[in-house]
Amino acid sequence: MASTNEKIQLIECPRDAMQGWAHFIPTATKIAYLNQLLQVGFDTLDFGSFVSPKAIPQMADTKEVITKLALHNSSTKLLAIVANERGAEEAVAYNEISYLGFPFSISPTFQQKNTNSSIDESFNRVKTIHELCLKKGKELVVYLSMGFGNPYGDPYNKEILLEWADEMASLGIGIVSLADTVGLASPEQVRMALTTLIPQYPSVSFGVHLHSTASNWKDKLDAAYTAGCKRFDGALKGIGGCPMAQNELVGNMDTEKMIPYFQEKGLLTQLNTNALIESSKQAGKIFE
Repeated sequence: MASTNEKIQLIECPRDAMQGWAHFIPTATKIAYLNQLLQVGFDTLDFGSFVSPKAIPQMADTKEVITKLALHNSSTKLLAIVANERGAEEAVAYNEISYLGFPFSISPTFQQKNTNSSIDESFNRVKTIHELCLKKGKELVVYLSMGFGNPYGDPYNKEILLEWADEMASLGIGIVSLADTVGLASPEQVRMALTTLIPQYPSVSFGVHLHSTASNWKDKLDAAYTAGCKRFDGALKGIGGCPMAQNELVGNMDTEKMIPYFQEKGLLTQLNTNALIESSKQAGKIFE
């Protein structure tokens, strides 16, 4: 179990919250919201993506947004999602970005839907993007999406998840996040995966990107924390979900519930409460 002297990394994911929103959020509104989030003290902000604007029109203004972010007085690092080599080449050109995130689905159907590629093609992309990150001083975060099952009937078992985690570790990927893309994971699955992977690959930081409902968020979060996980993704108000996954999106884990959970354990005490309150107000207006 993680102890109170160990740092928890909380990754706020406004990109995930925004990308499936039905109405285009004005660029100026995005900039103001992200600048507010930068004052809270999150470890990382998953702020935008370098993907096809036809596929994700909400993120078409990422290049404009990044030039207006007030990073000079924030310790929070930026993460951008990419789906192919072209997007990665665009993203690494920005000094402001520390991490590139790549969604690698262990469901063949979803990989084709999400990045228009097979699993083998996507694994080759991971290799190329990882090498590019190393050259440019960035770090690649691989999300094992549909990491706990899928709604398409594709084969799934824990061996498939562990096999792909092993493949990523063998490449030297330092951060692997297990993504519960459509909220299928049980607490037992979360615990099993992490208690298996964390001891086996001590050089890899395993995180969780959990989607959840109001009734099961705490059980899933508790399973991950007690299994030794120290990297957690969330989004204010629990908004979000992958628009490529299915019609009924299961929201992200709500950051406003996660923070008190950790603070009761003596963690995340460095967050700026006033900035968090203001961020929550802005989120309430944006995602009405």
